[in-house]
Amino acid sequence: MTTTGMANKKIGFIGTGKMGEALIKGIIHAKLVPSGNIYASDMDLAKLQILEKELKINICKGNCDAVINSDVLIIAVKPQIVPAVLSEIKSSIKNQLIISIAAGVTIETFEKNLPPKTKVVRVMPNIAATVEEAASAISPGSSVSKEDTAIAASIFNAIGKTVQLQELLMDAVTGLSGSGPAYIFMIIEALADGGVHEGLDRNTAKLLAAQTVLGAAKMVLDGASHTGELKDMVTSPGGTTIRGLRVMEEQGVRIAMMNAVIAACERSKELGKKN
Repeated sequence: MTTTGMANKKIGFIGTGKMGEALIKGIIHAKLVPSGNIYASDMDLAKLQILEKELKINICKGNCDAVINSDVLIIAVKPQIVPAVLSEIKSSIKNQLIISIAAGVTIETFEKNLPPKTKVVRVMPNIAATVEEAASAISPGSSVSKEDTAIAASIFNAIGKTVQLQELLMDAVTGLSGSGPAYIFMIIEALADGGVHEGLDRNTAKLLAAQTVLGAAKMVLDGASHTGELKDMVTSPGGTTIRGLRVMEEQGVRIAMMNAVIAACERSKELGKKN
């Protein structure tokens, strides 16, 4: 999995919340770089000390310290904090590759507030990074080379799967895979509720529902069959599945899921205008 030359890179993190921590753990687990090549800064010193002890990474006194010690810098702070962070680190940026996972903050915002020709890659991962199954979209800035993009992809492939897209599609990604885990959690909960209604205990119903979703997803990702063909594999004439599918169609499950993605995408566009 290691990208050529990646093992010698030093990776810095500004922000070690859930996503930052998940990335650090994924990078170490995938052996992209040694833990001693990772530097992190965060306002929460106690959190940093825990990560230092648990993962053997280097903790930094401040954000500029993380920048200076890094070849690749991952900015994993809340969107509203980004302007202050960029103002703080601008003078420390030399030739680092900057990767942002701040939702809604454009590449242009970074390029305007950092030195000219700064290499910026915008990434939209999702919460499944915490179990190394994230769906991440990567969008390179104007000064980013193919090698830089490959480095970004290797980092996020360590915690799941990646696609490369134009930045204008990032709102769609936010509505689909960014918000998507919440939709699936609701579906799993609803499936389990149905099982409980029919007599299964809660833990058994939850396990069966979650494993069913996991297995179905794996069939989609591993096979060459269209999702419609996969559905037909389970649907016997006059059987139980077609009866359930009819109810789902009658109650608008398909359009509800489509509309959820579209609504989240529109909200992402609204939030992006504020950044």
